[in-house]
Amino acid sequence: MFTDRREDVLISASTLAALLETDQTLSVLAIRSPDTACPRPFQSTPRLPGAQDADMTVDFAGPSHPQHGSRPLPDISMLQETVRRLGLRKDRLVVVYDHDGNLLAARAWWVLRWAGFERVVMLDGGFAAWASAGGAVVTEAPPPPASSNVLVHPGGMPELNADSAALLARTGVLLDTRIAPNYRGGDVPAGVPARGHIPGAINVPAPDNLTLDGHFADLVTLRSLYAATGADGSRPVGVYCGAGVSAAHAVAALMMLGIDAPMYPGSWSSWSADPLRPVAIGPEPG
Repeated sequence: MFTDRREDVLISASTLAALLETDQTLSVLAIRSPDTACPRPFQSTPRLPGAQDADMTVDFAGPSHPQHGSRPLPDISMLQETVRRLGLRKDRLVVVYDHDGNLLAARAWWVLRWAGFERVVMLDGGFAAWASAGGAVVTEAPPPPASSNVLVHPGGMPELNADSAALLARTGVLLDTRIAPNYRGGDVPAGVPARGHIPGAINVPAPDNLTLDGHFADLVTLRSLYAATGADGSRPVGVYCGAGVSAAHAVAALMMLGIDAPMYPGSWSSWSADPLRPVAIGPEPG
């Protein structure tokens, strides 16, 4: 049974603009990554007024680990230092956005909710939507905010590990949000991790959640997309990707539909590091 929880996940550019005029307590984070077209220094890149920079690869992920994947969850004590430095508080709204259809911001959104922040939303359409709506754009970073004394605790979002992901692929619906070539996989040179997918997983690339202009699709479209995989609220659903980044995007889309889906943070980068784990190859779940 689908429900409408879009406002629990997203905020529009117009709504955010109105809030910024009246609410001086909300926090806005520009989620950056040197892996994309947003190289350092972040401080000189265009932004929403007052938006603080956060590096997805450093602030919302831990160092690569052979067992936990290339973007494991951050150490909780380090994450606490990060959110205090950014001045975040659990009783105040946190808005995250990026320049890439929220494919980066979704990871920050998920990690913050995992750490106990319930009032965190993504700017629908990201920076492009803000600029297209005529929102003010600046190129200078704001001064550092006053630090907070917030306490964070893991567990605010459900997780899968390798074993529970494998089981879910057989007993429920396990979604793989990578692009189709990575899902299909194939031969690799000796010593290179296997390519393919967890047997039984269904491919729904995260960009399919978006319209051509980078907004999340309307709920009717999202319902159709996920119901076609069996993710219609009648069965357990879980999500993984390459390293726990784009999977968070699908978790957000499913939450809008009223479906709470656990994520496998280690994802394929963790699964494929274990040579004993089976690998399915080709366009079908297997």
